[in-house]
Amino acid sequence: MKTSARGLNLILIGAIIAILGITFAGRIHVAAADIQPTNSLPGPYRTIENWAKLPEGRPWGSTAGVAVDRKGNIWVAERCGANTCAGSKLAPILEFDPSGKLLTSFGAEMFVFPHGITADRDGNIWVTDGDGKDGKGHQVFKFSPAGKVLMTLGKAGVAGNSEDTFNKPSAVAIATNGNIFIADGHGGESNARIVKFSKDGKFIMTWGKKGSAPGDLNIPHALAFDSKGRLFVADRGNNRIQIFDQNGKFIDQWQQFSRPSGLFIDKNDVIYVADSESGSVAKDHGAWKRGIRVGSAKDGSLKAFIPDPNADPNYTGTSAAEGVAADSKGVIYGAEVGPKDLKKYVKQ
Repeated sequence: MKTSARGLNLILIGAIIAILGITFAGRIHVAAADIQPTNSLPGPYRTIENWAKLPEGRPWGSTAGVAVDRKGNIWVAERCGANTCAGSKLAPILEFDPSGKLLTSFGAEMFVFPHGITADRDGNIWVTDGDGKDGKGHQVFKFSPAGKVLMTLGKAGVAGNSEDTFNKPSAVAIATNGNIFIADGHGGESNARIVKFSKDGKFIMTWGKKGSAPGDLNIPHALAFDSKGRLFVADRGNNRIQIFDQNGKFIDQWQQFSRPSGLFIDKNDVIYVADSESGSVAKDHGAWKRGIRVGSAKDGSLKAFIPDPNADPNYTGTSAAEGVAADSKGVIYGAEVGPKDLKKYVKQ
């Protein structure tokens, strides 16, 4: 029996659709909610506490963000001995050397809720202010290493979703060409988007809306670039990492790193992901253990796990590291909101 050209075309089209369907179904299965918890991984790290020294009489406040600069020094956004800097005269932006000696502090009376912090290739420090009060907040600041303000994005104390306003910005990341990416939103009635600016602060574009479909966001809590320039977003409210190109095109989503609060990728594409909420704040994610998962940004494979020392299933707060960063030697730093601390993790 002969098959017409039209028939062959229909068969070919059907085969292509079938292949695409299998591929698509496989991708959805990988990202589906039934993925098994990744709790059983090697734990080759030991914890060092009380290594970073504040001036005598000053207690640690909540520390949501931590970064390592090109010199190997550690920067932290600390909330003025409490969980807010509103009304405080303390300086919340702190620089330590690897031994824990305090080198620099600045930013007094500038912030309401210091949140995300990153160091760019030139050594400048970027910090988000994730709340607003009394004419302050909802902004992103670029500082020199000495604390001079080099750029300000957003309007002080104004919550919005326009090209020049934010609503509880959580994180900032700087691309190799200097373009600026802001994770704008922290749940509730705040935003759920990524905002892109040129290196001189001019608005380029925004993408994302609140939701759970691929490309949607719910608490975009942290950002990082891999060696290919892909943007990784800690989509905390959706218990996943989403990967985009720098124009907002959705590439993939990963759930094997649990509920991501903190996110860091080093120059070798080792990815560090901090989960501070599974089973406590996020009761529906209770089968997953809180802690820091270490893996590969190239293929999503997992290599190691630092479990949260607080394993109480009835705990209702955020515990252990929320922010995470690592130095060139693989030493990990965890910024803690609930315990109000900055921990160091070194390989055994």
